[in-house]
Amino acid sequence: MLKKQRFLFLFALLYFSAVAHACSVVYYIDSSTGKIYVANNEDYWYDVDAYIQIVAKHKKELARLWYGWDNFAQGGINEAGLFFDGAVTPEQPKIKGSKKIKGNLGDDILASCKTVQDAIAFIEKRKIALPNAHIMFGDATGNAVVIEWLDGEQKIVPIKNNTLVMTNFLLADPEKGNHPCPRYNTIQKNLETLENSQDSISFLKAANTVSNAVQIPTTGKEGRTGGTLYSTFINISDMELILVYKLDNKKIAKLNLRAEFESPKGRKIVLNSL
Repeated sequence: MLKKQRFLFLFALLYFSAVAHACSVVYYIDSSTGKIYVANNEDYWYDVDAYIQIVAKHKKELARLWYGWDNFAQGGINEAGLFFDGAVTPEQPKIKGSKKIKGNLGDDILASCKTVQDAIAFIEKRKIALPNAHIMFGDATGNAVVIEWLDGEQKIVPIKNNTLVMTNFLLADPEKGNHPCPRYNTIQKNLETLENSQDSISFLKAANTVSNAVQIPTTGKEGRTGGTLYSTFINISDMELILVYKLDNKKIAKLNLRAEFESPKGRKIVLNSL
């Protein structure tokens, strides 16, 4: 298990413009061990009441954990090892026949889906199409995709060479906007360095690939502060999760996901209380 102090150097001071809605997500498979890691920077306004919600297994619903605010999952993972996260993209025309999202979409997917293919089928059955966002799904089998919607169609971008990176431009058509993305390029370089290293790859090293893609908190003219609200690091293979709140190495949630999902009771972890 990782110790809190080992994350003290996780966040570099190198950063790019503090955009409140910028996000960075990585799904990575260690080719030597087959272990699967996920890392995410959730960049948003600092005044939202963010929390981790753990939901116990119930009848046909899978045990799951998600993080977000206002009763809406921004990302999460379930007992089967299915992970998801989303990021804002340039606005696209609404897709004909798509339906408005009702309720907590992420929680619904984690409650009922075990694999990436299950999640794709769920999205298609519900006729979900997001005109201003894309979603990454990754599972415990090593399958991962980013689902996007542009030019009136659904696009599925699969994992290649054991890595899948998502920021805020459309992977299927970067020219739609927000590209080139310095955060995306930096993460890709970090992954290449990791792959070329002669050292064994650890949870910490995989997590560190998003370290210099964080957004340092910045207060705008309107007085509202935005930046990296939290960073999450998940070892899907060993079912471990670490969350760092507001780039503060003293505010860390470290969870054994297997133990959490085996518990008959769920719980809520308010990030302000860390």
